Amino acid sequence: MASRTIAIIGASSDRGKFSNKAIRAYREMGWTVYPVNPKGGTIEGLQVFASVRDVPQPLDRATIYLPPSVGVDVLADLAAAQPAEFLVNPGAESDEFLAQARRLGLNPIVACSIVEIGRSPSEFA
Repeated sequence: MASRTIAIIGASSDRGKFSNKAIRAYREMGWTVYPVNPKGGTIEGLQVFASVRDVPQPLDRATIYLPPSVGVDVLADLAAAQPAEFLVNPGAESDEFLAQARRLGLNPIVACSIVEIGRSPSEFA
């Protein structure tokens, strides 16, 4: 079976940030991880994509780690990428953000994406 794919939007090289912990958790669980951050570069040895539109594979899941006021600006790109699932982490959601996501045809699931795969953020100090 092929590895499942995930884009982590708002990826950070700071190992204390939840977006970095998510990169490590999903990799440990066997997922193919695509960090997304307009700064580019590499995070945890992975190429960082400037936009979710640049990810070279269809996405089983996308998860967002941005404040809602910033995240709303990437929703159109995310809708174009058409992930099968879209997780919105605590702190990344607002009524406006969720409403805009739904208008664009996304079905946002508000949940901690690390806990959702059966791990705890505390495992990734």
